[in-house]
Amino acid sequence: MFVDAAGAVEEVYRSEWGRIVATLIRLVGDFDLAEEVAQEAFAIALEKWQADGIPEFPRAWIIQTARHKAIDRIRRKSKFEEDLDAHPEIEQTRGTIPDYDIGEIPDDLLRLIFTCCHPSLAHEAQVALTLRTLCGLETDEIARAFLVPVETMAQRIVRAKRKIRDAKIPYVVPSLKEMPDRLDAVLAVIYLVFNEGYVSTRGTLVRTDLCGEAVRLARLLREVMGERCPAEVTALLALMLLQDARREARLDANGDIIVLEEQDRTRWNQDQIEEALPLVEEGLRNGPGQYAMQAAIAAVHCQAARAEDTDWRQIVALYEVLEQLQPSPVVSLNRAVAVAMAEGPEAGLAIIDRLGNLDSYHLLHAARADLLRRMGSRQESAKSYRKALSLATNESEKRYLERRLREVTA
Repeated sequence: MFVDAAGAVEEVYRSEWGRIVATLIRLVGDFDLAEEVAQEAFAIALEKWQADGIPEFPRAWIIQTARHKAIDRIRRKSKFEEDLDAHPEIEQTRGTIPDYDIGEIPDDLLRLIFTCCHPSLAHEAQVALTLRTLCGLETDEIARAFLVPVETMAQRIVRAKRKIRDAKIPYVVPSLKEMPDRLDAVLAVIYLVFNEGYVSTRGTLVRTDLCGEAVRLARLLREVMGERCPAEVTALLALMLLQDARREARLDANGDIIVLEEQDRTRWNQDQIEEALPLVEEGLRNGPGQYAMQAAIAAVHCQAARAEDTDWRQIVALYEVLEQLQPSPVVSLNRAVAVAMAEGPEAGLAIIDRLGNLDSYHLLHAARADLLRRMGSRQESAKSYRKALSLATNESEKRYLERRLREVTA
């Protein structure tokens, strides 16, 4: 009987990496060791599962194999007794298979996210380390999220790990009083995981595993914080639910992009939209926050039965508030697109041409190309489409840009 061990290993790696590493860090107390033995366990799984079959509980198998590797590493590194004294939590688990119940492992992951988002680290370092170590994002994917070179991001991650190790930052869940100091970074981690799933760096456009994990983490965080849950946590959950509700309508049968104005809105997930809309209002109760404003913008889109019913002037007004709360070229780019829809492509193009620091951002050139196309400036549009194509890494986006380029050069 054929056993697709490679496919099974890849699936577990994609969907369970963060939870596996989180559990291992709790067991061994060392970020680098946990990552290394996890990688070893996946390599062993590729051979063992092909020969012996895929285990009933693949995640538990990986964790148990990695734990044994960690014990072997520690024993080899120095004297057996000294190392077990330094890592009693590992020895306590010898000979037993822990219960990796779905209800317990997410707590490990959320605990590690809060640990990584320690106030002693710079905000971007907190977020980058967490995305790389726990969420399974590659360094180039994280670099894209921050619009920085890959080498720069790799250095930030290394420095963050070193600081956690040297400062002996403990593996503990912060108290409710400590959570506010870390919450901004935790929310950024969750949203960037979602964003990578919503528009992935490579391969197909959507990674449902990452989108689902981000929504799950937001729900869990809201539950953990209880009555003291800040409005921005609720707003982030609402935002992701609204964006994810459009998932089925974003690609055609060939995996090609269907832009928002051309989507079949009957395919939007109405249950998610109905769940999210009251959460948007709840997120706005204490005034505007960056996630609350983004959720409000998504709500305007989701409440329009047809593309032509979209209240673009309201969206422009919401982006103006968001731009004050979160000044960034990307927010300004999104506002420019909304202005183009409300007032005409010339108005939006004028804003885009004033933006700086986004020359390596493919979506700026794609938006500029689209506005020039709408204005009838085919040659200039083609130049911008070519620039966007040279920077894009996702195959679905590339095919979309190539199609548009053919249209303006025909």
